[in-house]
Amino acid sequence: MDILLQFETWVILAVVFSLAEIFVPGGILLNLGISSLLVAVGVHQEVLDTWVLTLTAWFISSSILFFLIYYFTDKYLAGDHVVENSHEEIDVYGKEVNVVEQIGPGNTPGRISFQGTTWKALGDGSLIQAGKKASIICKENISYIVEPIEK
Repeated sequence: MDILLQFETWVILAVVFSLAEIFVPGGILLNLGISSLLVAVGVHQEVLDTWVLTLTAWFISSSILFFLIYYFTDKYLAGDHVVENSHEEIDVYGKEVNVVEQIGPGNTPGRISFQGTTWKALGDGSLIQAGKKASIICKENISYIVEPIEK
């Protein structure tokens, strides 16, 4: 374990980790390289005099650097992040659709044309003829519930 207490070992590790960052981007290897450089300074100054203390210092400094750099990049270098509405049922409510296959009467399903394709649709119990317009009330599983639009 004497190799862990040599200044040159930690400098070589710092160079290897930093160069490896070129091939494996993400910042983690650069953090490990900077931590290795900090440990090299501690070993050279004889502050870190046991292998347990050396490895602990390397692990803790790597962790602290990771969280600090993550905080900095997340706060100041964050990209454009837009969260769209994740409930599509809200977006489709009230949309006008064409009935392509008769819906009803009662629980008899039909088909509507919506978003470039046809969907199974159920009515409110009344008869909705093919070619008529309907309005979406909600979505139930893979079927839309519609009501006729009276004009």
